[in-house]
Amino acid sequence: AFHCRVAQLYGEPTTEIIGGPDLYIDRGSTINLTCVVLYSPEPPAYIFWNHNEGIISYDSPRGGVSVITEKGDTTTSFLLIQKARPSDSGRYQCNPSNAQSKSVMVHVLNGGESLHCMS
Repeated sequence: AFHCRVAQLYGEPTTEIIGGPDLYIDRGSTINLTCVVLYSPEPPAYIFWNHNEGIISYDSPRGGVSVITEKGDTTTSFLLIQKARPSDSGRYQCNPSNAQSKSVMVHVLNGGESLHCMS
């Protein structure tokens, strides 16, 4: 049992995206993706984001795309995309240098749809 506990406390770094695996965003609002790296002995040297397998450009003509990364016991990276549009839909992947990547599907709603959730 002791070994299990040690493995649990100091196991592999784990990557989580808050609110995944699917996020529904209204068109025109801000997409805020939060990626957290847990159980890492040291912060990742870098975290980069992909959108549908491509590297996200922060200086593209689209504008309004930014990343904030806070390093500490847990490292958190926030990807902010302002004025969401349907073309922003798709799979976003958070890639820390020292942990497994994690992805989330973002669905930008045009505004006419209603989201029906089954309980």
